[in-house]
Amino acid sequence: MTSVIIILYLATIAFSLGLHFLNIRHLKQYGHKVPPGFETAIDPGTLIKTSDYTLAKSQVSLVQSLFDSLLTMLFIFGGLMVWYDEWLSGYNLNFIIAGLAFFLLLSLVQTVLGLPFDLYNHFKVETRFGFNNMSFKLWCADQIKSLLLSALFFAILASAAFWLIQAAPDSWWLWVWALMVAFSLLMMVISPYVIEPLFFKFEPLQVEGLEDDIRTMMARTGLSVSKVLQVDASKRSGHSNAYFTGFGKQKRVVLFDTLLEQLSKEEILAVLAHELGHMKKKHILKRMLLMALIALFYCWLAHALIGWQGLPMLVGIEAASFYARIVILFFLSSILTFPLTPLFSILSRKDEYEADHFAAELHGKPEDLATALIQMSKENLANLYPHPTYAQFYYSHPPVVERVQNLRELANSQGTLP
Repeated sequence: MTSVIIILYLATIAFSLGLHFLNIRHLKQYGHKVPPGFETAIDPGTLIKTSDYTLAKSQVSLVQSLFDSLLTMLFIFGGLMVWYDEWLSGYNLNFIIAGLAFFLLLSLVQTVLGLPFDLYNHFKVETRFGFNNMSFKLWCADQIKSLLLSALFFAILASAAFWLIQAAPDSWWLWVWALMVAFSLLMMVISPYVIEPLFFKFEPLQVEGLEDDIRTMMARTGLSVSKVLQVDASKRSGHSNAYFTGFGKQKRVVLFDTLLEQLSKEEILAVLAHELGHMKKKHILKRMLLMALIALFYCWLAHALIGWQGLPMLVGIEAASFYARIVILFFLSSILTFPLTPLFSILSRKDEYEADHFAAELHGKPEDLATALIQMSKENLANLYPHPTYAQFYYSHPPVVERVQNLRELANSQGTLP
């Protein structure tokens, strides 16, 4: 059985690599052509830069993916997990402390091993293409803060989860699931006030009249927002974005300062109308409910399999601690859920199209969202020619050329094209 699992894992790696190479070959074949409707914004020089950027990012991603896969194979099948499990058990720690030590040390090692890739990506690739604005000092500060915050929140959540496992051995899966859901909701509430300000500086919107226009547009949907803010994202990167954050009456609109420089006021309103579409169509709520149901299933499955004697034997070992069994389950689930990737991508792309249609109706000018997408693609050097199969499998958003074409068909049907 171990051989079958190894073959399946290698098959997922091979399939993923195949899709990446297919995507790169497609880009090399078509990436020099300006898509219809993009002629006024995208020139051949930008396309060359876009192709180079996509290829550079893909190469780093492929190398890191192969490195992570090799480490996973060595840890699970190469004896490292058995050694680590036995070494930690030799300290005779109590159940909660042992669990924290097991996963925090693993997380620390994983973070350290990933640092070279993050460094290369930021200070080689992103710098080469004019996106990175971070100093090495700021990068280090972000890494330390991220590490400490992750360790703190994981320690709180994991300690509570391990306590529940001890206190309710027959029903812990349900209590742990409820804990995870409650913790996720709590993070949505406190993140804008506790976590995000540690990394970014937020201030009132500086574009005259834009906040009033945003609030007026939201009022037409029956939604309200507590604050409209801009953030100094340009301190770290030249990439642009806009998002809603917070929960309930504490929702906030956050605009990157880079976005404010790149788009017109009407285009910004169209982008926010798209985000409002996700809220009004309850895409976020539906996704949260779906993730909660999936988490419930995983918690039940973990409870059902965690004590099964044959579980360690699936990866070729005779015995494993409770914590090592969790690692085995996560590894096996990564194989089993890989074929579901395109299904989740399809659902996500469907939501994006619905949000585009909502934005077209709310804002009244589909062309504004179309030109915003074109401009953002240009500024972010987004790949305009993903291979269709690659996009169907991995893309959570429809390819931008298809979105623009769809929006212009809407504009044409509404008679709003200039």
